[in-house]
Amino acid sequence: MKTILVTAGVIIEKKKVLVTQRMEGAPRGLLWEFPGGKVKEGEDPRKALQRELKEELDIDVEVGKILEAVFHTYPEYPILLLTYRCRIKKGVPKPIGCHDLRWVGLEELNKLSMAPADEPIRKHLITAKR
Repeated sequence: MKTILVTAGVIIEKKKVLVTQRMEGAPRGLLWEFPGGKVKEGEDPRKALQRELKEELDIDVEVGKILEAVFHTYPEYPILLLTYRCRIKKGVPKPIGCHDLRWVGLEELNKLSMAPADEPIRKHLITAKR
């Protein structure tokens, strides 16, 4: 089974991180995750993340350093999730391609029901701030 390459952005503003909620009918529906999406064949992961955040949240971002790489096997297929620090250059996030979005502090982040592949990223952020 082919591994799917996926990107996610960690966007932190005013000590809060942006998370999005998956669509209700999607796999892992209504779970929270760091925003991003699948990388197309031959696409640069950073460009894919910029494209996905524009499509899903209507924001333009600057993609920074890689924060975490997570390999996770879902029932449908395995994924390699590349997570980058991002900064919003233009726009205010709107839930266009997701059910909802929130800016959360670390305490609230720790209480959300997250998609399994996003768990290591959440743990990284929480332990890095201690």
